Amino acid sequence: MDRTLIIGLGRAGLGLHWAVLRKLRTAGRHTDLFDTAPVLTLDPPAPEAPARAEGLRPVASVAEARTLLDPEHTVVHLCTPPIARLGLLRELAAAGFRRIIVEKPLAVDRQSVREILALARRERLRLAIVAPWLASALTARLERLVQEGALGELRSIDIRQSKPRMSRTLTNGGHPTAFDVEPPHSLGVCLRLAGEASLAAAELTDMRIGDTTIPGMGRAELVFRHKEATSRIVSDLTAPVRERRVQLEFTDGRAVAHYPNGEDDHYAQLRFSRTGRPETWEVFPDDALSAYFVDTYRALRDGTDLEPQLRLGARVVELLADAKDATRRLGATDAHSPAGSGGRQVSHAG
Repeated sequence: MDRTLIIGLGRAGLGLHWAVLRKLRTAGRHTDLFDTAPVLTLDPPAPEAPARAEGLRPVASVAEARTLLDPEHTVVHLCTPPIARLGLLRELAAAGFRRIIVEKPLAVDRQSVREILALARRERLRLAIVAPWLASALTARLERLVQEGALGELRSIDIRQSKPRMSRTLTNGGHPTAFDVEPPHSLGVCLRLAGEASLAAAELTDMRIGDTTIPGMGRAELVFRHKEATSRIVSDLTAPVRERRVQLEFTDGRAVAHYPNGEDDHYAQLRFSRTGRPETWEVFPDDALSAYFVDTYRALRDGTDLEPQLRLGARVVELLADAKDATRRLGATDAHSPAGSGGRQVSHAG
């Protein structure tokens, strides 16, 4: 079984990674994977009280964590913003930590991806990119629909990812654009279902809250061409409601699916039918992030090849970089400006 070190105690580290790990450890069904010893956390800007209240043990540095952990039996969760990954990965590698789960996306530009991949090869890092949608029971069912061909050949994928994200956007500049928040999940699914893709179109808008404007953090739209299909992703971070909807069009049918919308209800829904036939409606459990952590801890323990997952995560970043380039050429918000300045650029009218 493995110890755990979580770096970054924001929404991802504390609200998602630790919340799921705590649930899995409490359930006691995977005692071969998760050590019951306290989880170590590293988040220098944050006060230690929240971590200690959760039963976590704060450390001040990677070097201190190394004195308390055996890297060969430790899984590191890297939950810092995607604009601040490479330096920490170098520090972890130098301390001997090799098994690392990286919060999505892997990076926010091509150069960072190339440097991370080169570091991983040089230091023999085993990197896993957080991809709960790819571990989702719903994605597995959609994949079966595509492979079995009961509805004909896949022709299009339409994904809607909407959620209000105003407060977090105002206070956290870790994601340079709306392309970097939700689309990394859905683009991975599009590549899984329809294969390799190239960018056909991209659109990016600012988030506006009263007189305040946050560049590039409003609505993102992406269109990709695959060999036999097209896919379209729309992500709106200013939407008043949450939605995670996927619609697949086949030559002889349709499937409409809904991923769970929150941590309080882990159920997915799937409706599908052949043209002119009655519709099948399924509702089933789909705790994707829990499944992802169980599968990934087991893969890290057993030496399973993680290279395909890493390549997919890198390809997602490359395609999103193409989208950022396209929106810049069209005169849209400079997708890289917030990252280049080290934080969120917010403008106020008047």
